[in-house]
Amino acid sequence: MSQIQTLFKNVSWVTISQVITNICAFLWTILIARYLGVSDYGTLSFVISFTVLIGMGTDIGITTFTTRELAQDHSKTKKFINNLIIYKILLSIVLCAFTVLIVYLLGYSNLVVELTLIMFIEASFVTMFNFINGVFQAHERLKTPSIGIIIYSLSLLSLVFIITILDLGIIAVAVAYALGYLLGIIYVASKLIKEFGLPKFEMDLSFWKEATIRSLPFGLTLFFYTIYFSIDVVMISWLAGDYATGLYNSAYKVISVFAAFYVIYQYVIFPLMSKLYTEDTTLLKISFEQSFKYSLLILLPIIVGVYLYSPYLITLIYGSTYALAAVPMQILIWTVVFLFINGVATSLLNSIGKEYDVTKIYIIAAIFNIIVNYFLIPKYTYIGASIATVLSEILILGLMMYSISKTEYKPDISLLKTVIKLVICGIILAIVLHLINVSLWLAIPIGLIVYVAALFLTKSIDDTDKYIIKELLGK
Repeated sequence: MSQIQTLFKNVSWVTISQVITNICAFLWTILIARYLGVSDYGTLSFVISFTVLIGMGTDIGITTFTTRELAQDHSKTKKFINNLIIYKILLSIVLCAFTVLIVYLLGYSNLVVELTLIMFIEASFVTMFNFINGVFQAHERLKTPSIGIIIYSLSLLSLVFIITILDLGIIAVAVAYALGYLLGIIYVASKLIKEFGLPKFEMDLSFWKEATIRSLPFGLTLFFYTIYFSIDVVMISWLAGDYATGLYNSAYKVISVFAAFYVIYQYVIFPLMSKLYTEDTTLLKISFEQSFKYSLLILLPIIVGVYLYSPYLITLIYGSTYALAAVPMQILIWTVVFLFINGVATSLLNSIGKEYDVTKIYIIAAIFNIIVNYFLIPKYTYIGASIATVLSEILILGLMMYSISKTEYKPDISLLKTVIKLVICGIILAIVLHLINVSLWLAIPIGLIVYVAALFLTKSIDDTDKYIIKELLGK
């Protein structure tokens, strides 16, 4: 099987899991938001964002470091498994106690303290789940992680449905999140044992120290990346209250469904790029440029559609009480394209040993995001937070491309020409949909025809694309 066919197989599995996950997330978001109401939904959103920020300490970049190292040298697998699972468990126990203590000392209600405890346990499950999946990711065996994600998604949706029917309350909703990931861990752990044997837990302190030091750039990147993606919810809660938080997060959750497809690139492209860095740098550059192109090609019609039909989508999903969330959705949808492209650039820099550049970029972006949020939220509340997120993504793109331009993987002028062609296709689509002003369900097939026609008219499909299609078809 060729590398392109292996890539396609992995992309197919991850895509299937993401489609199912996004459908489930779409449904459980609606159920939870409607069940809890704007204020309680804002409380839960705050707790989730807070525990995500603190919970990153249970990983500190170990998962990304593990994936890169094992992708380049499979012989290290058992060493990493035996040592790092027990290490992550100990980190989780210490940070769990620390997080609950912080919330208690800050004077939050007993309900928030209980929710924080439950959601931190869930965050610990998430990092362990991701670590095991990272091992399979490094070996380019993405069927197991994909099925694990499907198990989590279907389990959480089922539990949320039962909770809303039986009216079990907000605590039960938090427990559902934790149970969903626990079931996913049970599945992927059983496959890990089957593939690589039962772990023989080791406490090699020198290895722990080395892994920690070499993981820190990835961990700091994730920390500051998460800050500018989560701090907005925390800051809205502090500066504008639960109602504004609920409106912002309802729009953000819908955007997250689209953004979740970027996981496909993270799962598939990063280990491939890490391997190509030691095997074929020419293919590595081609991989980056084509990933950049396909991200833009796929996302542009989605962004145009969501922007034009956001008022209808918000009312359809949440009901008229969330109608004000349409504006932040129109703003936040633009983060999706930057998120994908920045993710591809991050994978390239991490795979070629430039993880410190990535860390610096996300530190700058996080500080920038906090400052902009601080000035915009008091006056513009959830709209200000939406603008801050988009501006942060644009800043990251500029810094990423500057860093890449200093390496041998600097994109050719042909990539810029391709981007211009694709933007023209997006503009044509937006103009046509605006002029015909039809319902969403008619706009989808009409828009697809218009967009594909525009791709061919602008000659956006080149010889490389045709070669890849032939490889996928086995010709």
